[in-house]
Amino acid sequence: MSQTSYITLSRSALKNNVEFIQNILGTTKFSSVVKGNAYGHGIKQFCPLIHELGVDHFSVFSADEAQKINAILPHVSIQIMGFIHDNDLEWVIKNKVSFFVFESDRLNKAIQLAQKLKIKAKINIEIETGMNRTGFHVNEFDAVIKVALKAKKHIIIEGICSHLAGAESISNYKRVKSQIKTFSQIQHKVKENKQYHPKFHLACSAAILQYPKTKFDLARIGILQYGFFPSNEVLVQYITKNSTDIDPLKRVITWKTIVMDTNTIEAGSFVGYGTSFFTNSKTKVALIPVGYSHGFSRSLSNQGKVLIRGKRLDVIGTVNMNMTAIDITECPEIEKGDEVVLIGTQGDNSISVASFSDFSNLLNYELLTRLPSGIKRKIIA
Repeated sequence: MSQTSYITLSRSALKNNVEFIQNILGTTKFSSVVKGNAYGHGIKQFCPLIHELGVDHFSVFSADEAQKINAILPHVSIQIMGFIHDNDLEWVIKNKVSFFVFESDRLNKAIQLAQKLKIKAKINIEIETGMNRTGFHVNEFDAVIKVALKAKKHIIIEGICSHLAGAESISNYKRVKSQIKTFSQIQHKVKENKQYHPKFHLACSAAILQYPKTKFDLARIGILQYGFFPSNEVLVQYITKNSTDIDPLKRVITWKTIVMDTNTIEAGSFVGYGTSFFTNSKTKVALIPVGYSHGFSRSLSNQGKVLIRGKRLDVIGTVNMNMTAIDITECPEIEKGDEVVLIGTQGDNSISVASFSDFSNLLNYELLTRLPSGIKRKIIA
């Protein structure tokens, strides 16, 4: 059964991005962040694809995401950065999935369960350095390490980590620098203790570019691998620093649908629900079978763009749950069955997620992760 739209993932684009990232990371381990259904790209499709390119470490938010990867790539390394229900902790430990420990209850339960299972739990101790979200406070660190080392027969302290609060914006510079200083102090303290040798990880996509000294042993890379800079600010700073005007990344994702019908509307008429669009002249319209239930935001009403036959055309009227109207008056030869590009390139024109999100007031990250998991995703060269 055909779907109303489909997504393609480009192997060659991803290869380009992985090589770009690896070149920046050098000897630092590349952990592919695939939370949010691999930023809308699809965990089941994206993970095997990037694994073919040599990436064998994945970071997820929750246990259910880890289970999806483990089912298709049972021999890769996976770390859970966020939520684990108590009922899932046994599966996590049994499958040697590492996980962030950011409060005492999880640490104690991990120790107890690992002892019961006779399998060492692999933990990453998260430090609160200024994000004010999850993590042990610095003044708790010594006590936490004491508990962890006392239980070293049952747990492995695989890593010490934290999360930067907005490395993609210069407005957060002072805050981020303070975080780096705090984390470095913890790192120094750990290195003085010869009883354990964890990996240190702090850097995200923005940090490896803006704060390269934060690369440490492992970097958790999300948005860059998909072909997007974390912000326009980071892109501008990169191209300025490298004296180039070429974006080195390539978009992995393309989203397409087709024209389901065309219609000519006389002047003096409203289009679709309500009165948001009025025809001042005779208008030809193409209808596409994609709406806000498919991730095409309602805020794109009378603002969004699509590509048909290589032309950039306007969304008119209100985006419906399952359908959207496109003004094709300037391209009346468009007909039922024509390809429609929602995100991607057609002819000489492109609609990037960034330009797409300009109209919907969504971040790249938000727009991508809103793409429903039910949309078919396929791999192309």
